[in-house]
Amino acid sequence: MTRPRTTPAARTQQAESPQGPQGAQGLQDTDRTADGPGDAPRLPTRDTAPTPTLTDLRHHLATHLDPAARAWLDHALDEAAAHPGLHGPISAWELRLAEAGRRCGPAHADAARVLILDAAHADTDALTRVYFQGTADERRAVLHALPHLVPGPDALPLTEDALRTNDTRLLSAALGPYAARHLTAHQWRHAVLKCLFTGVPVDHVADLPRRAAGDGELARMLGDYAAERTAAGRTVPEDLYRVLDLTESGTPAPGTDHPHGKES
Repeated sequence: MTRPRTTPAARTQQAESPQGPQGAQGLQDTDRTADGPGDAPRLPTRDTAPTPTLTDLRHHLATHLDPAARAWLDHALDEAAAHPGLHGPISAWELRLAEAGRRCGPAHADAARVLILDAAHADTDALTRVYFQGTADERRAVLHALPHLVPGPDALPLTEDALRTNDTRLLSAALGPYAARHLTAHQWRHAVLKCLFTGVPVDHVADLPRRAAGDGELARMLGDYAAERTAAGRTVPEDLYRVLDLTESGTPAPGTDHPHGKES
């Protein structure tokens, strides 16, 4: 596909526009790069750095929470470890998930919730209950926890549900390492297009270079989308060109279906 010529100034203006790919609303502070000692580690870090491990999250919270918040989190983790799994209509550790934002602050709540889920040995059934009964914040924490707690594709319905929403924070959380490992090529391509539709930066797509490499079908879909926007007199997201460049490099990544299949 021929890329329309744009000047550097025009591209900068597009990137800074509220309608451009960087203008998505609602992304939480934990989805941004940490700029100072009080910022939480960026949970959905993708191409620029490895996804934080549970050990990374523990260390960060231990060094950044105030004493009262640390004491609360330590108690919550001990309680979850002592009473893991599901118990009745709601488990004690599920209540702690709801409290995490108030106790640890919004900048650290995602990390705290992931650690509580890990301490509770939350399996797919427990994660599913939290996801569908919890708030959007708790759903996002479940999505962040999937690559740490679920080794196989059993929890894919949670990722698929998040990808059907227009909540940009859920979308970015859903496109972490778990999705990179388990989404079919058909699902993954449409998830990338969903990012472009909703303004979620493709930096939030885990393992993007590997999965996009050599994917001619994804390139076709991107070309069609760019042509539609151009015909309608609308700008083409700069992220589209980033992904298109990736499809032209390397060899197709191994996946659950052929990357040049016609299932799209």
